[in-house]
Amino acid sequence: MKTQIVVIGGGAGGLELVRRLGARLGRKDFDIILVERNHTHVWKPLLHEVAAGSLDANLDEVGYRGHGHRWGYRFFYGSLEAIDRTARQVIVAPIFDDDGSELVGQHRLRYDYLVIAIGSVSNDFGTPGVKDHCLFLEDRHQADRFRLKLLNHCLRVSRTMSADPIDDAFVDIAIVGGGATGIELAAELYNAASSLRHYGLEVFDETRLRVTLIEAGPRILPALPDALAKAAHQELEALGVRVLANTAVSEATETGLRCATGEQIHANICVWAAGVQGANILGELDGLEVARSRQLVVLPTLQTSRDERIFAIGDCCFFKPEGAGGPVPPRAQAAHQMASTAYRNILHLIAGETPEAFVYRDKGSLVSLSRFSTVGSLMGNLVGGRMAIEGRLARMIYVSLYRMHLVAIHGWIKGLALILVGHANRVVRPRLKLH
Repeated sequence: MKTQIVVIGGGAGGLELVRRLGARLGRKDFDIILVERNHTHVWKPLLHEVAAGSLDANLDEVGYRGHGHRWGYRFFYGSLEAIDRTARQVIVAPIFDDDGSELVGQHRLRYDYLVIAIGSVSNDFGTPGVKDHCLFLEDRHQADRFRLKLLNHCLRVSRTMSADPIDDAFVDIAIVGGGATGIELAAELYNAASSLRHYGLEVFDETRLRVTLIEAGPRILPALPDALAKAAHQELEALGVRVLANTAVSEATETGLRCATGEQIHANICVWAAGVQGANILGELDGLEVARSRQLVVLPTLQTSRDERIFAIGDCCFFKPEGAGGPVPPRAQAAHQMASTAYRNILHLIAGETPEAFVYRDKGSLVSLSRFSTVGSLMGNLVGGRMAIEGRLARMIYVSLYRMHLVAIHGWIKGLALILVGHANRVVRPRLKLH
């Protein structure tokens, strides 16, 4: 039989891994399989732009079936249900149609090597009402849902103002979490709102938008130096965002959020972006070790601590380098680096060689405030994160990160072609996706 390598999860790390494995090993003696619960891939750091309508995901998404045909792997539509480590089988959950009818029953996939790369989910910290009344930005479906609700509320305000120009109508949005996702979404909303009057909502603009950003910690962007966090704070307030630090949310309701301070924040839309953790399924995988954050504990080689044939990479992986103060953070750059190490280690194991240790190289953090500004620090742990950058240079580097991702999943030729197509689309396509 062919050597079968199964990768679960087609995010930044998983998709890059199957592309490299398929291109290197081919189909003759190896069977590379990607299991993913979505039909297409959208780079997760862009979801805030999809949510605001600034990015048409239909132009940037990657179809797994076509991509797999090009790079020598097979795509299985489905989600992980369990693992049988004794039989070396992945159990894929049944697939149901919208009406509840079963399309594909539960089935099993044999594996010689297994890589789990299913990412992370939002951590609501057990806060009452969050699951029922807040939106999340974990995938394309949730980003699309946010965009439609946003447009509906903008239309409501526009109609109200048209009927009565002196009516004081607003769209109120509350974002919980002062990390990169929350801040980038807040800024992108003002960018989108400023363009809506050019697309049929003549009496609507950014002055009709009220955004509140809530952070439980002492300041936003705790991963960045104080000066950069302060600059981002000031930029957000200049846009009109109300930034509340040292403010914990005690409950989410139909009408907004209740804070531990007793303040009630009214909101038409509440977004929860206040932390990540591993999916529940990770704690039920046939005895694999998980951390308190429900991430799979791995060895320095990224092999899981209790099974050398199973790897974990990306946000679902818990790895604390020797001497480090904490685990590798859940970032796209970590998933990219882990995919490269997992790729080499699988090749080592196939050749009967000793796998190598993963070395995380923190290249810094960048946060985009849409077209208004970009802040960040470069070189990360190489220079202690002291190389602070802002403005146009930071924006150029931020954009280059996505271009590097395109090259990683498509190769140099198609990657460069897509970059050129992206430039053309910015000229010929509408600035906002309104459907």
